[in-house]
Amino acid sequence: MATTADVRHDLARLADPRRAEASSRFLQMTPGGYGEGDRTIGVPVPEQRKVAARYWRDLSLAATAELLAGGVHEERLTSLFILVRKFAKGDEEERGRIFRLVLANTGRINNWDLVDSSAPYIVGPWLIDKDRSVLDRLAGSSLVWDRRIAVMATFAFIRAGDFQWTFRLSERLLDDPHDLVQKAVGWMLREVGNRDRAAEEEFLARRYRTMPRVMLRYAIEKFEPQRRREYLSGAV
Repeated sequence: MATTADVRHDLARLADPRRAEASSRFLQMTPGGYGEGDRTIGVPVPEQRKVAARYWRDLSLAATAELLAGGVHEERLTSLFILVRKFAKGDEEERGRIFRLVLANTGRINNWDLVDSSAPYIVGPWLIDKDRSVLDRLAGSSLVWDRRIAVMATFAFIRAGDFQWTFRLSERLLDDPHDLVQKAVGWMLREVGNRDRAAEEEFLARRYRTMPRVMLRYAIEKFEPQRRREYLSGAV
């Protein structure tokens, strides 16, 4: 049976101090940044995925949870890669345990890459055919990561052709002060538009003039240049 120490050992072997310095800046772990207080050792994401592929079968859920509680960013991201694999292959009971584990540890899923690597692949898929009210609770949280998890979870619904909750949470978070939530909302609206342009534009029609600029830019990124200019100038 694999242990948390095995995973940490493999990640430590792949550590690169120069990459760690760049990653620390990129993920705003510097003073005043949204990732302040976190620590990275500079392991590339593809290498973390390889470590996860090596251990996901043999690492227990308890050991994976211990990894998620770690103080190194790569440990937490690798743990989420492992959880995503376990979730995809698990039965209903195990999938439920993994979903509850993620929701109990949102404070450790504390950067955009951690959210985006887990919420669309665990939280959203679990809720596809279940009560989704937990997303309202997350969207109302004071923790920015909870709010981003709520929005990003709807990616699973969008892939299934269900846009209701993306619009519902976008409406609720239209005035969110954090750019990481604004970007997530815009991104998910764009994903709706990639599948149903008319549905996205119907939502934007009454809101684009008041939504944060970065949210709008993300939402209309794939529009034709002239159409983007119309939205940005308020001429729609």
